Amino acid sequence: MSIKTFNLFRRFQPWFVLFLKKYNIKGGTFDQHFLIDTGYLDRIVAAAELSPQDTVLEIGAGIGNLTERLTRRAKKVIAVELDPALISVLHDRFDTVENIEIIEGDALKVRFPEFDKVVSNLPYSISSEITFKLLHHKFKLGILMYQYEFAARMVSPPGCKDYSRLTVDTYYFADASILMKVPKGAFQPAPEVDSAVVKLVPRPAPFEVRDEAFFLEFVAAVFSQRRKKLRNSILNTNYMLKIPDVKEVVNQLPEGFMSKRAENLTPEELACVANMIFDLKSR
Repeated sequence: MSIKTFNLFRRFQPWFVLFLKKYNIKGGTFDQHFLIDTGYLDRIVAAAELSPQDTVLEIGAGIGNLTERLTRRAKKVIAVELDPALISVLHDRFDTVENIEIIEGDALKVRFPEFDKVVSNLPYSISSEITFKLLHHKFKLGILMYQYEFAARMVSPPGCKDYSRLTVDTYYFADASILMKVPKGAFQPAPEVDSAVVKLVPRPAPFEVRDEAFFLEFVAAVFSQRRKKLRNSILNTNYMLKIPDVKEVVNQLPEGFMSKRAENLTPEELACVANMIFDLKSR
């Protein structure tokens, strides 16, 4: 056993392992990997800067390791969990705790009550969908665990291999930064990849768009053909964009943009192109 692995193991509370055995919980049924490293759990809660006035949403509460810490700091915790077996565990642990509401259901379908902050070890298979569902809600702060590669795409600068639709869409809604990388060994069962904790701070968009729905569709379209120049990617994806007389519209756009690929344009530049197209197609 390496020194690093030993130090991680030493920080685990044996109680967590016994807890899993007690309920015959193996993890992974619904994309669950339980964070059991107490050091990382404490750092996540500290990053949320919780106050007794905060209502916190937790998605994928699992066996409640993070939940327990949140209930100590927040006014109220709303814990959402899909797995019925884990719902039973949460009720067993927290039914005597007054400041928690447990919701059984799919987080993508559940209607979220109002919340101030969201602190979660998200199921990786729904990372994109759940992030953008959250960003259409009003809240102050998110401290969210993702697969590391996904987190890297959220914060990538233009021109890098990780720069993507996800980067642009995230930047449109919020400031995002990676707070810490979390190794596989901090979880039980261990995932196949490392993870990262991302800080999300929602804010108004830093640039103007004529039509938000069209802008987001435009970004999805041009990044679906990220290796093609913008002119060709727009022409090839007009089945998504539905631009009347698309060739004529493209010919009116500045060559400085059309000769570049989407991955080489900043979010502001992509918004500029989307606005020009929207104005031209609306005439």
